[in-house]
Amino acid sequence: MPADTHCPYCALQCAMTLTPEPITRPGSASVAGRDFPTNRGGLCKKGWTSVELLDSPERITRPLVRQGDGTFAEVSWPDALDLVATTVASSRARFGADSVAVFGGGGLTNEKAYQLGKFARLALGTSRIDYNGRFCMSSAAAAGNRAFGIDRGLPFPVEDLDQADTILLLGSNVAATMPPFIGHLAGARERGGLVVVDPRRSATAKLTDDGAGIHLQAAPGSDLVLLLGLTHIVFAKGLADLDYLASRTTGADALRRSTNAWWPERVQARTGVPAGQLRAVARRLARGRGSYILTGRGVEQHVDGTDTATAAINLALVLGLVGRRGSGYGTMTGQGNGQGGREHGQKCDQLPGYRKISDPDAREHVARVWGVDPSVIPGPGLPAVELLNELGELGGVRCLLVHGSNVVVSAPDVEHVRRGLATLDLLVVCDFFFSETAALADVVLPVTQWAEEEGTMTSLEGRVLRRRRALEAPAEVRSELWILQELARRLGAPGEYSSDPAVVFDELARASAGGLADYSGLSHELLDTGIAAYWPFAPGSEGTPRLFLDRFAHPDGLARIVDVAPAPSEEAPQQGGVLTLITGRLLEHYQSGAQTRRVPELARAQPEARVQIHPATAAGLGIVDGEVVELSNVRGTVRCRAELTADIRHDTVFLPFHFAGVECANILTERATDPVSGMPEFKRTRVRLVASERVVADA
Repeated sequence: MPADTHCPYCALQCAMTLTPEPITRPGSASVAGRDFPTNRGGLCKKGWTSVELLDSPERITRPLVRQGDGTFAEVSWPDALDLVATTVASSRARFGADSVAVFGGGGLTNEKAYQLGKFARLALGTSRIDYNGRFCMSSAAAAGNRAFGIDRGLPFPVEDLDQADTILLLGSNVAATMPPFIGHLAGARERGGLVVVDPRRSATAKLTDDGAGIHLQAAPGSDLVLLLGLTHIVFAKGLADLDYLASRTTGADALRRSTNAWWPERVQARTGVPAGQLRAVARRLARGRGSYILTGRGVEQHVDGTDTATAAINLALVLGLVGRRGSGYGTMTGQGNGQGGREHGQKCDQLPGYRKISDPDAREHVARVWGVDPSVIPGPGLPAVELLNELGELGGVRCLLVHGSNVVVSAPDVEHVRRGLATLDLLVVCDFFFSETAALADVVLPVTQWAEEEGTMTSLEGRVLRRRRALEAPAEVRSELWILQELARRLGAPGEYSSDPAVVFDELARASAGGLADYSGLSHELLDTGIAAYWPFAPGSEGTPRLFLDRFAHPDGLARIVDVAPAPSEEAPQQGGVLTLITGRLLEHYQSGAQTRRVPELARAQPEARVQIHPATAAGLGIVDGEVVELSNVRGTVRCRAELTADIRHDTVFLPFHFAGVECANILTERATDPVSGMPEFKRTRVRLVASERVVADA
């Protein structure tokens, strides 16, 4: 029977229908787009080809255990789980509960994310849990929490953008990352109001051509200064909504004073964006005919990412955009369940319902649902980069369980991560393919793919969606809910662990009740009716498609304008082949590429990493198009082909982060993090670029 579900990739969660093909391709299905507000029946290349992996010959279908000679052998589930439980119990007894850590993923269903957080804190007793969403949404989440008192990617339905007059889009290449989204930009483009901030003339930036808008090609890492400059113009030209500031915010006076220092010509010198363009954008945003400000990873994946996202929020507040119909601020959640994955317990400092783990009332509530004493629940742990830094350290992590992540491709300074993984007593990876991280594991546990499981996901607009099973998994493949249930039983964990997603969701709903991300009025049964379920969704409510219409989530109902400023620049001038590396995505690939690099059609279209270089820069370095080049710094060297394009700044190079081995972009990125969010610095890395000495036959 056909099953209505949603795409397994990004947070747009495009609707699709899967129809099993038991005769032509046993174990697989055909896919059709389904009419839904976010995608309106459309899918991108990744969505159309998503079923190709369901019957892939590379699928892991039985538990694997590393042997003494480094090879893997298939074992039974009892043997694999007994090995994991025995080693974990021994580590806890010898080195303490925090010697065992869990690293989760933003692609897990709400049910799996919730049960993973509960398992870590009760079955393992560890505070050491975080997830790869720390590399994605953490800066925007931190900024939203301190400004609004709550974090939801889009606090309005994505359809609201259809009527926009002006959309300022910073650091998000949606034409490549979530193509169906660009349909919601059509109205702003028709009115000449799409403004894209990006160091590259990306596919999204090109949507501004022919009078459809403006491309602000700011220098990498200068977005904070650009936003301060726009805010300065709004104040200086009398464009601020003073009544809104007085009635709905606090902190505007300090912001006005601090932005006095960022007049347009000074901002132009720091960002490379002409002062005239800055003035034009500020006036356009202030016209009051439906303005939206949206941010993405390009402005958030920095050591000052929280402050940059805060500056975007400040600008939206000064203009009076937030909490009004027909205008707003939002951030583009990336991973499929990046929103729900951070709401229910994978983050090191949070409990279900977006509760702070250090809050006594929150601990009491969740402990009551779990049937334990609050003292059993550990305190805050470490964000992802710090957690990975502890691998193998004296008094640090000795056993690591990885769910839904490929850290030796996606984490910053991956060679350091690889060295840490090699020192562990036990590395367990749950996956359906032999990813680069799984290749280093001691135990690999095969898990269900998206089309083989029931559950829920939460989209970038805070809408809770049903994922439905279309196919049965291979005989020896298991759900992570079942795996966690079995390990919890072996470890003698307090509380109950179900393998039934509907039962787990009901418990999640109770645990979230009264929290910021309240799902307590929802169930699989209710979601199966097709209801538009935007959280918070308490019992008896109709959900909350639009936040902040009446008040913000702080106790006094006011938004906080937080004064921010750029750090003094201490970087030396770029000379002798030293350039700024930015990383990002390609249309054909997703995250670490562990899935999309295995889809033949996508792999043929983008088989390798290519570094984009401006032709003038390449000429100065003696580099020709298609030549193999080396990018290097103190952390390592990447080798890939050069792609010459005038779509990038002279001082900047771009490398996609989907590839592994010598093409892995994160060999070069550093472990420095934002002090508020724990976000790594992914978008501003100094590298030296030279032609490679390696001989390439077709060069």
